[in-house]
Amino acid sequence: MQNLLPEPPATLLPADAEADKALAEAAAAGSVEAVKAVAAKFPAYSAVWAPLATDALAAGEPVTAYAYARTGYHRGLDALRRNGWKGHGPVPWAHEPNRGFLRCLHALSQAAAQIGEADEAARCAQFLRDSDPAAADALS
Repeated sequence: MQNLLPEPPATLLPADAEADKALAEAAAAGSVEAVKAVAAKFPAYSAVWAPLATDALAAGEPVTAYAYARTGYHRGLDALRRNGWKGHGPVPWAHEPNRGFLRCLHALSQAAAQIGEADEAARCAQFLRDSDPAAADALS
């Protein structure tokens, strides 16, 4: 059967040049504290929460990773909604400003799995794949 309903348009988050630059500088410094300072200055910027979550996962701190990833995920949902997202539809990985949200969603799935939240882990993994299969492939 052919789906006669149109797919919703892709949601493309706007770039934040100031936050991008601050995060790049913090990452280049190699300091978690510098990244945390960027998070404090730009708390609505999902891209800053993703490296904090992945670093916490790598350090064996899944509860901390869960908190960072959930923060970035929710801030990303807020941004998506402000930019026309209606709760479904593509969030393309190829659009660089979307990657912070998608990386947080992936980290949230991983952290949830590590703390025994299997349903949450599966839901987040499916949400990532539904947002853009390329994101799921790139992050796996």
